[in-house]
Amino acid sequence: MQKRVMITGVAGFVGSNLAKRLLEAGYSVVGVDDLSAGTRDNVDSRVEFREMDFRNPEICDLAKGVDGIFHLAAKTSLTGCLQEPLDAANVNTVGTLYMLEVARKAKVRKFIYADTSAEYEGVFDFPTPEDRVLPIGVYAASKHGGWSFCESYKRLYGMDVTVVRYFNVYGPAQDWRRVIPPVMCSFILRMLRGEQPIIYGSGEKRRDFIYVDDVNDLHVILLEKPESRGRVFNVGTGTNLSVNDVFDLVEEQLRTGLKPIYKPDLPGEAEVTLADIAQAKSLGWSPKIDVREGLRRSICYLRTQFERTEVPAEKLKQSTDFNTHGSNRNRGHA
Repeated sequence: MQKRVMITGVAGFVGSNLAKRLLEAGYSVVGVDDLSAGTRDNVDSRVEFREMDFRNPEICDLAKGVDGIFHLAAKTSLTGCLQEPLDAANVNTVGTLYMLEVARKAKVRKFIYADTSAEYEGVFDFPTPEDRVLPIGVYAASKHGGWSFCESYKRLYGMDVTVVRYFNVYGPAQDWRRVIPPVMCSFILRMLRGEQPIIYGSGEKRRDFIYVDDVNDLHVILLEKPESRGRVFNVGTGTNLSVNDVFDLVEEQLRTGLKPIYKPDLPGEAEVTLADIAQAKSLGWSPKIDVREGLRRSICYLRTQFERTEVPAEKLKQSTDFNTHGSNRNRGHA
């Protein structure tokens, strides 16, 4: 019998790529997204798609007969969370509790919660293991609240709740339409237009970048391997790059001759992120796509999108943000 999986945030970056991966593996997929940040074009036609907020009561019926739930939907804009902390808590903390209750009542076998490397904002041990949590910002605190409820449901109700903490995920279908896209998208888009990329600060902040296909390989393992039950897993590569390194790698492939513009640093961003991935490796997983190949694929995708949809220059001029915590997800979008 074909297994059925639900994805909240299915129209977003990670969610849309995950849906395709599960469909290829023989699963049927029901996806939920309110399209506040995701796009309908991202959703595979084979997905049973529902355009709605994941907190809509109708989701209870959709969850019946589901074998697993990937709860990817969240509000992750750092600025947005800081400006609207109650909304961040309602979406990320209370919303996760709502989805856990949906899963419990529907007797869903596996619940996978998309957490964030922002949990480690106050930690200075590198590479950082899963047990060294110290969130500081509103976004990190709201996601930590969701994780706390995951722990509660695991212990109180015996549910199989597994947690993944994304570092900087990149690849095709990343949120290039955002006013402030992630750094790789921003560099590629500006340089395709013949415009200098913008770097805030010295460019020496370092991030652990992980290609989206590697992330979804781990997702499938977590769904299928009983050894993952109730555990927390970092999803990174165990290596990191500086912003300057990223620029050099993009320029190596595009060969534009452009030089970056350096502007004053943005406050509130971690200097370093670096994942300890020993727990994920213990399941037989390891990242396979190196950054040059990942960038090549990303450039091919963005070049196609760029040619299809002209991106306004005024939007790109404000577009470089060294997105500290990976893929941006917002209210039903991942």
